[in-house]
Amino acid sequence: MAVFLAACPADAQQGYCTAASHPAQSRGRRFAEPDAPTRGAFQRDRDRIIHSSAFRRLVYKTQVFLNHEGDLFRTRLTHTLEVAQLGRSIARVLGLDEDLVEAIALAHDLGHTPFGHAGQDALNECMRDWGGFEHNMQSLRVVDMLEQRYPAFDGLNLCFETREGILKHCSQRNAQWLEQHQPGGIGQRFLQGTQPSLEAQLCNLADEIAYNAHDVDDGLRSGLLQWEEVLSVPLVARHYQSVQRDWPQLTGRRVLYETIRLMLSEQVYDVIAETRKRLAQHRPDSADAVRQCPPLVAFSAEMHAQSQQLKHFLMQALYRHPQVMGQMQQAQQVVRDLFAHYHAQPQAMKAEFANRADTHRAVADYIAGMTDRFALREHFALTGQEVLPAP
Repeated sequence: MAVFLAACPADAQQGYCTAASHPAQSRGRRFAEPDAPTRGAFQRDRDRIIHSSAFRRLVYKTQVFLNHEGDLFRTRLTHTLEVAQLGRSIARVLGLDEDLVEAIALAHDLGHTPFGHAGQDALNECMRDWGGFEHNMQSLRVVDMLEQRYPAFDGLNLCFETREGILKHCSQRNAQWLEQHQPGGIGQRFLQGTQPSLEAQLCNLADEIAYNAHDVDDGLRSGLLQWEEVLSVPLVARHYQSVQRDWPQLTGRRVLYETIRLMLSEQVYDVIAETRKRLAQHRPDSADAVRQCPPLVAFSAEMHAQSQQLKHFLMQALYRHPQVMGQMQQAQQVVRDLFAHYHAQPQAMKAEFANRADTHRAVADYIAGMTDRFALREHFALTGQEVLPAP
């Protein structure tokens, strides 16, 4: 169908979707720069993200299980790489810009605090009188301001399209702030109810596919989940039964790995089929036309319902498991203690944070940038209390 091929012959040879983002048509960077001689704009964004300090720190930031609980559990970095792999696989079939998908995927969690969502919730509580804390906004702050690598500007100076994809959620208050400071920029869609690019929509869904499937993997590996309870979820049970039927002699972890592989494959194929259906229905002819359409990259209604069932199961059985909750409550106390200490004694932070006039936000930025193990060591050094074992 014509909607899946770009209008220009050169792009058609590459199989570009007419509605995909194109680096040559980017809405640009916050600070003008000459083009790179050998790389497109989105390739350049991806490379800047990979070389950033915030990206390297993801290896020691919690996904679900704290860093010291095992070497094979996923961290923010391994999760990020899995999102990028899923995103690129789907993007290639749909004719979307793979470099942009990869850039968004690699940057989407740069603003996450130590200790995962528990750390985020604690920091949001600490910042409730000063604008709160949202990890998506923090990811944007990282790439717009906090990374300090280049002589001409703060941040990474990424393209509009990459920054748009990073900010997948945003409160009305923060969207209004962004619109005030960057009129017509990435905050506008949250005020007008429009959509981001196809690549941004894809990364949002790839994130969901990755953490649902791989949290099942980590939950079973940890022993906090048992097969008997996991098989109450239809999306898992269907593929587990398929593995048992097709490979009756298979035992151990290979059963788990094959079940997860089949789950991932079915969700990927479902997204491709449903997205093609919606593109054919709405026929957007440009990236800007996509922004005026309803969501186009999506699960089918049936798969969406099954994904939500799995998400609900994981919330109840894994994320709220007493062992996980106990660890997270202790981690939240670490964040609260650190915030109170730095707020009272800003000079205990690194100079680039201690010397800022916006003390509360500086403290939040400093803590959000910590790895799990640095936060634990810093907490022990400041309080003498070993709340959790530092790796």
